[in-house]
Amino acid sequence: LLAVWKHGLSAKAATEMGSGGSEKGYRIPAGKGPHAVGCTDLMTGNAAEGSFLRLYYPSCDDTDIEETPWIPDKEYYQGLSDFLNMYRVVGERLFQYYVGSVTCPAKSNAAFKPGEKYPLLAQRGLSFVCRTIYSAICIEMASQGFLVAAVEHRDESASATYFCKKKADSEPEESASSVEKEWIYYRKLRAGEEERCVRHKQVQQRAQECIKALNLILKINSGEEVMNVLTSGFDWNRLKDSVDTSRIAVMGHSFGGATVIESLSKEIRFRCGIALDAWMLPVGDDTYQSSVQQPLLFINSEKFQWASNILKMRKLSSNDTNKKMITIKGSVHQSFPDFTFVSGEIIGKFFKLKGEIDPNEAIDICNHASLAFLQKHLSLKRDFDKWDSLVDGIGPNVISGTNIDLSPTE
Repeated sequence: LLAVWKHGLSAKAATEMGSGGSEKGYRIPAGKGPHAVGCTDLMTGNAAEGSFLRLYYPSCDDTDIEETPWIPDKEYYQGLSDFLNMYRVVGERLFQYYVGSVTCPAKSNAAFKPGEKYPLLAQRGLSFVCRTIYSAICIEMASQGFLVAAVEHRDESASATYFCKKKADSEPEESASSVEKEWIYYRKLRAGEEERCVRHKQVQQRAQECIKALNLILKINSGEEVMNVLTSGFDWNRLKDSVDTSRIAVMGHSFGGATVIESLSKEIRFRCGIALDAWMLPVGDDTYQSSVQQPLLFINSEKFQWASNILKMRKLSSNDTNKKMITIKGSVHQSFPDFTFVSGEIIGKFFKLKGEIDPNEAIDICNHASLAFLQKHLSLKRDFDKWDSLVDGIGPNVISGTNIDLSPTE
């Protein structure tokens, strides 16, 4: 296998990797809240400027519906191969064999559960990933009564994404056979490019795509007809009057954490934000100058952060009691996306997909702190305040602030 050949891993690791994620019993955790969870994809427009998102939502409990494939298209494997400097044919076969049968515990296009107004959470992730990679967090939030819009970005920071365009020889009438996927792959930095400039431009686009997704969901909530380019049996009309438009937040990891900050600075309808192990490089100087007025929670891993990055967070949150920072002990940067759940112990540790803390405990701390923070700042009438101590960095495997030494160096 490629990992063994490139990195000289042990025979035990080769066996683990060759077993396949689902055969080894690796599972993305199901939601622990009172609601069953469904998910569906929505794409508008026939160009890159349209919107593309996966919606996770409280659903009617239908056990006959299958769970959703974790990685929906082989092109995502190809994009990941490009990002990791693998040959596409090798990477595609490797990913397909190892995680191709993995599903996420949300029912595809399950009927939406009406009858109440749900707060809305826009979710974004790190570079090189697609809309499906944070399903553990998204599903937990949906099971607790949130609508979660996981936006797929087309800024060339994702391993792969696509839009649907009309075929040149197609008939004027719209149909599934009259459109084809136009793929957009990850773009590496070119010679002489300054990374900060490129990433800042990308994060600006990402923030606009988050706001565009918000507008799209609110249009659906108001009863406007929205044309979904993708074929599915999901009835979007059932979402009418189901969004609590006064309770909207944004959440993201790494590059997505920077996207959270930019989105908050541009859109006041986002009442608060949660940045998971934020990578602050893309955040523009003007954002620090104008500051972010809304409450903001930084949840960091123990192993990823460094002093200059933390100081930028502090600059953004100084002297504001509604801005908090906590660190999860024993966690790594990949403790937040799903990779940590679908890799075995050896492969997970070797590629830093797992930390010293149990992945399920780490994601529970993240989710519980997030829910407590959202209850407070969205004025929710739930019982999430039982986890308030986590937001203050009090509890097992969590500390207030950072583990990074910020003392000045001579």
